[in-house]
Amino acid sequence: MSTPKELTANDSIKTWLAHPVGGPIIRDLLAQAGQDADVLKPVSRLALKRLVKLSKGQFSDEMVDELVARAAAGDVPEGAPAAPEAAEEDDADEASVPEVEIPEWEERIDQGRFSGQTIIVTGAGSGIGRATASRVAREGGRVIAVDVSQERLDEFAAEFPAAEIVTLVADITDDAKVAEIVAAAGDRIDGLANIAGIMDDMTPLGDLTDAVWERVMRVNVDGTMKLSRAVIPAMLAQGKGSIVNTASEAALRGSAAGVAYTASKHAVVGLTKSTAFMYGPSGLRVNAVAPGPTITNIEATFASPLGAQRVRQAMAVLPDAAEAEALAASITFLLSDDGVNINGVVLASDGGWSAA
Repeated sequence: MSTPKELTANDSIKTWLAHPVGGPIIRDLLAQAGQDADVLKPVSRLALKRLVKLSKGQFSDEMVDELVARAAAGDVPEGAPAAPEAAEEDDADEASVPEVEIPEWEERIDQGRFSGQTIIVTGAGSGIGRATASRVAREGGRVIAVDVSQERLDEFAAEFPAAEIVTLVADITDDAKVAEIVAAAGDRIDGLANIAGIMDDMTPLGDLTDAVWERVMRVNVDGTMKLSRAVIPAMLAQGKGSIVNTASEAALRGSAAGVAYTASKHAVVGLTKSTAFMYGPSGLRVNAVAPGPTITNIEATFASPLGAQRVRQAMAVLPDAAEAEALAASITFLLSDDGVNINGVVLASDGGWSAA
């Protein structure tokens, strides 16, 4: 019998769960919190140490060190939940893809990519918006960071004290606040990342309330339209500018969300394509990114039994969730001059979900 490998904080969560010592330790820890290993499936490919950042304080560096030490000591807790048995192959002769450890993606900063540029990022206090604003700032750009939470904006700005960051609490559906955002940016606006958005409650049309429809449309469509409209004069005056809207897998299919969110993201695609067509000859590029499953703070709720059943059924084929930084990589590519010849596209940044 071979000796199992010694686990480290750099090993993936999937590796830990499959380990004869690490697996029981992790499952026992989860069981004490009333959870099972399924809760870790979206992040199974990430290194164990990444839980420190993702858990927002619930998982500490000390806890990671303790888990590594316990695994090294063979400290398997009594009565720990066993690993689920692997399903038997339907056909022993059927070819299968071998299990391999997929290397974890690492963000690569392109120093100076946004030097001298002013980029507006909405939803900059958390999730994809924060990751995008962070990357622009670290790549030399001046960031106008917009969010509805002053606390989140303050935390973001404090993380990058040497960067040029202007924070602004604003509701992007409010015309007066939109004017404040543009004024804060100044005469030159090189890019706009429309990332702020909200989810619906997964209801199908027959269960939809006016309140849910109006709220989702107001933020996801009206807010995107208003801020895009407001920055166009400055971009036209300088003969150059890039707008990146956040669509969704729900903009490409009908099975990713409720009717309000799905319709709103289809509308974002329409805004994107029309604006790209109209202003492309004037030097503006307008594109959208359609994220797949992403680890963010946008929470999905199920207000309809039918909606819950149908959407959860579709989610069975989801790829692993990506970190917000992976989406920021796609968004900043389109925002930057690296996307020079790309206009009017909807880039599916979804781990292959749209190809299924």
